[in-house]
Amino acid sequence: MALTKNDIVTRVHELGFTKKKSVEIIESLLEIIKSTLEKSEDVLISGFGKFCVKHKKQRRGRNPATGADLMLKERKVVTFKCSGKLRDKIDGNE
Repeated sequence: MALTKNDIVTRVHELGFTKKKSVEIIESLLEIIKSTLEKSEDVLISGFGKFCVKHKKQRRGRNPATGADLMLKERKVVTFKCSGKLRDKIDGNE
């Protein structure tokens, strides 16, 4: 099961913040991350990982349902690379 924004708000609330303040904290954090990525800047969270905006060039693609060739537009995508500490924790190598 995925961790939702509501789950995160609940966990912050359990730290002693009011429910309203918990929502404000999480919403503010997410807005800061979104606005930073929107400016094509990286977001580095030490011990967690790095969100990067990558530029994808226009390329030829194929519709898997019909097999028809098409051109995919130039676009930006967000990638995430986890830190070594997080990778070790996930692998159980703490």
